[in-house]
Amino acid sequence: MATVVSTLFISLDGVAEIDPEWHFPYFDDEMGAAVGEDYEDVDVLVLGRVTYDSFAGAWPDREAAGGEDAGFAKELGDVRKLVATRGDQDLGWRNVERTPDVVAAVRALREDATVGKVLVAGSISVVRQLLDADLLDELRLFVHPVAARKGERLFAEADTFRPFALLRSQALPRGVLRVVYAPAALPGEATYDDAKEHLPDA
Repeated sequence: MATVVSTLFISLDGVAEIDPEWHFPYFDDEMGAAVGEDYEDVDVLVLGRVTYDSFAGAWPDREAAGGEDAGFAKELGDVRKLVATRGDQDLGWRNVERTPDVVAAVRALREDATVGKVLVAGSISVVRQLLDADLLDELRLFVHPVAARKGERLFAEADTFRPFALLRSQALPRGVLRVVYAPAALPGEATYDDAKEHLPDA
């Protein structure tokens, strides 16, 4: 069974629609290495249409330019890409497929024995859909030490909460926290009467 992983840059107040003004000042060698780890051994890259358009509008030109980011650009071009879209426009990049039903497509990938790792890059709406369908195995967040104060948040308002288990964490030199969560149940039922037993003695 394939592992389905999400990778997102996010602000301290939960905004996952990044603004270059607050994102790039925190991007250093250590973050670059961590991002590279997320993209290692990816069999299929899943993208929402907005994120795809951003990728396709930048990375092919960067590959062609042959700069220091050309290697990563080529890696993105070579990987199989699945785009969540109902449109039929030319997607304009190589190794691209479209799907009108991203949940069904990822469910099929997850059950495909030939697929080891599926990465969802950005694509907030896709991440939400996969979480709701119990198809996301890991939520990897790069939490920037900044309150964005505007932009789309990862989690929309809802009547229910969603618990996660922390799998691992890493503090990067410029203050970004890399945290990896998996969907999980609460550690148990408890009330204040249970919690007060753990308060420090006066």
